[in-house]
Amino acid sequence: MDVIDLNADLGETVEGVPTADDEAMFALVSSASIACGGHAGDAASMHDAALRAGRTGVVVGAHPSYPDRAGFGRAVMPMGLVALRSVVAEQLDALAGAGADIRYVKPHGALYHRAGADASTAEAVAQAVAELSDGLGRAVPILAQGSALAEAAAAAGLPFFAEAFLDRGYRADGLLVPRGEPGDLLHDPDEVAARAVQLVLGGEVEAVDGTPVRVDAASLCLHGDTPESIMMARAVRTALDAAGIVVRAPW
Repeated sequence: MDVIDLNADLGETVEGVPTADDEAMFALVSSASIACGGHAGDAASMHDAALRAGRTGVVVGAHPSYPDRAGFGRAVMPMGLVALRSVVAEQLDALAGAGADIRYVKPHGALYHRAGADASTAEAVAQAVAELSDGLGRAVPILAQGSALAEAAAAAGLPFFAEAFLDRGYRADGLLVPRGEPGDLLHDPDEVAARAVQLVLGGEVEAVDGTPVRVDAASLCLHGDTPESIMMARAVRTALDAAGIVVRAPW
C-alpha cells in the first residue's frame, strides 16, 4: 500500500488577515505547517490553527522563519548561530504555548533553503528543534530538503523527512526554480495532481527543461497562499485516491 503525507503552509496571517483559506485546506491535508510569528502569524492565528487541527485530525508542524515579516521570510538575514537558534526556539515556544501539539518542524522560505545548504544555519535550526524535543520528551522530526539540514538533524538525534513540492518548478539539478524566475510556480490543478501521483508511484518529477529528476519524499507540499491552492488540493486528493494512494501523516 502506497502512503504519502500531504502538507500545506497555513496560519500565515499578516496583520490579522489570513493569506489562505485555512478552513478549506485543513479538510484536504494530513499535515499543516503553521506560521509561528517569524514571517507571519500571531498568537490568535496559532491558537485557531491548533483548535482547527484538533477538530479535523490534521497533524501540526511548526513553520519558523527568519524574523522577516516585511519580506514574508523570503530574504536571508545574516545571523550568528546563537542568535538564529534563539529566534527559531522562540517561534517554536510560541506555537507550543498557543496549544499546538507540534509533531514536526519545517523551516520557511529563505531559512528553509539556507539551512538545507549551509552547515551553520542547519545546526542552529537543529539545536532549536532539539531543545523543543527535550522539553516534550520525544524527538521532533525535521521536514525539509537539503543535505546540510539532514546531517544536522542526524547529529542532534532527530528524525529527518524529505519533502517534494507539488506547486513549485524544479531545475534539472533537483533544486527549486527561484521565485520570480520563469517556471517558478505551477498553476494547473490537473498538472499538479498528475505530478503528485508520479512522485509517489514513480519517484520523480519533471524539471522545467523536461529533465526527469529523482525525488524520494515522505511528504508532498502545497502552498496555501497560492490562488489555486484549494483547487489544487482537491485535484491532488482525487488523483491520489483514484491511484489507491493513502494520504496519512508519518509523524
